[in-house]
This record gives sequence, structure tokens and C-alpha cells, in this order.
Amino acid sequence: MDSPLRLGMLTPSSNTVLEPLTAALLADLPAATAHFARFRVVAIDMGAGSRSQFDLAPVLAAADLLADAKVHAICWNGTSGAWLGLEQDRALCAAIAERTGIPATTATLALMRALAALDARRVGLVTPYLGEVQRAIAARWAEAGLDCVAERHLEDPGNFSFATHGEVVIERLVREVAAAGPEAIAIHCTNFRGARVAPRLEAEFGIPVLDSVSVSLWGAFGAAGADAAPLARHGRVFALPW
Repeated sequence: MDSPLRLGMLTPSSNTVLEPLTAALLADLPAATAHFARFRVVAIDMGAGSRSQFDLAPVLAAADLLADAKVHAICWNGTSGAWLGLEQDRALCAAIAERTGIPATTATLALMRALAALDARRVGLVTPYLGEVQRAIAARWAEAGLDCVAERHLEDPGNFSFATHGEVVIERLVREVAAAGPEAIAIHCTNFRGARVAPRLEAEFGIPVLDSVSVSLWGAFGAAGADAAPLARHGRVFALPW
């Protein structure tokens, strides 16, 4: 990659995982850089207060700041669309594109696209979330034609605390879900340390393990019209066509 590629990431304010992990994933591609703008996200549950964190106004204000950096794509690097609904993420992407002229995607929309590319319908789910959030995700997946065949979660209301769970914990959860024989496993939280665990486990199990930080980066490449294949050593998702 010779030409500069600037990728804009909308980031939950209490997230401490996605920025360093994204930078590490991009280390092999010095021409590709990630640029971050935060808006306030401090707790994940199904209550009105948590849902209001994802209202359009603060997200679009953060997107405006990324547009100042003339990024080639903007990704909402958060997974709220998984429980609030794909239509909310689609509306956000449309609003960003209309307002800034920059193509946009989200962690959840990118995951849906990756699963479609893999023709994976029986999916395992690993998160740190509360049970009520996990159940909402499974219900949204069912609406999208996916079957959550196994799941593990940590009953953590987060969001800052999600980063305190180590890779050993995440690996254990993935192994437990893999026992159900899913066609793919999603580690779906961008403040969860799954990016380094995923490629090792997918090589062992022979099935895709899709970490949301990696999936978001793949989605940002795709939205920008760029090829993510040079990052394929970090996970099977990067070799998928957009």
C-alpha cells in the first residue's frame, strides 16, 4: 500500500482496548492510519439511559471532527447495533455519509457482512455483557436469519470494565462456545481483548473467529475501497472480499 489511507474510528469514551489493538494490527502497513473521535459511552444495559448514549447527535458531532482529518471512511467502532438493531446502525451510516460525504460502516454491520461472505448461519457469541443484552443480541440475530447456537457472557455492565478481562478468560469462553460446533464465532465487543486470541483459535478449530476490533478494521478498509488482505495473518476476516 503506497497511497495514504486514513480510517476514522468513532470510539466509546470509556474504551481502552480498540485504539492500541487497531494500531498493532496496522503496524505492518505504515501507509494506513487510524484516527479516533470519542463520544460518551459508560454503561451497557437495556435501560433508557444506556440506549440514549447512542442517540445520533453526539455521534454525528464526533463524525464531523473525523471529517476534518479527511479520512477515507468512518466506522462506528462499537457494537450497539447488535442489541439496538441493524436499522439503527444503517441510519447512522446514512446520516454520516449525508453529512460528511464520507462512506461509513459499523462493527455490527461489518460482522453481518463477514458472516454473509463466510455463508455462516450457525454462530457462536462471546461477550462480556449482561444476560439481558446477550438475549437481545440473539433475538436481533434471529431477525437477520442467524442462529446463535451457543453463547457465553460475563454479566459485566461495563463499559470501562470490559477491558479488565484478560485474554485467558476470552479464550476459555471461545473454547466453550466452539464445543457446540458453530460455523463461526463472534467475539463481539470492541473493549474486549479478543483480537490476538482469534487467529490462533480459528487455526486450531478450523472455523472463523471474528473479533469485533478486527472486524471493524476490515469494515473500515472495505468502506474506503481498500484491500485488507495484507493483514490476513491477523485473522481470516481480513482475507474476505468486502
